[in-house]
Amino acid sequence: MDPTRWQESFEVLMGRIAGRFARVEPRRRARRLVLGLLPDLPRKNCWTIAEWAGESTPDATQHLLSRATWDADAVRDDLWGYVVEHLHDEQAVLVVDETGDIYSWSTAQSRSSRA
Repeated sequence: MDPTRWQESFEVLMGRIAGRFARVEPRRRARRLVLGLLPDLPRKNCWTIAEWAGESTPDATQHLLSRATWDADAVRDDLWGYVVEHLHDEQAVLVVDETGDIYSWSTAQSRSSRA
């Protein structure tokens, strides 16, 4: 994808979720967190993302994730809506893997069939 087009799409998505945050600071932090998930960091956690963003501690990101006021369910729903609009599939499913483990589709299917 063209970098300029990607940046525009990212800004549209961030604008879409902006109202889900009670204050501007958590909204900005969420933007930096998402951007921090994209580079090829050796590990992705609050410390490495904070360092990538030029911050001395992960305190602000940890505050966003544990104490800041924002509607995580609404952000998830907004993201789902954005994906559906761009993939044009009302039956799309958003799958979030919080483990960070990398699985192939066939691995996931075989695990599902064993359950």
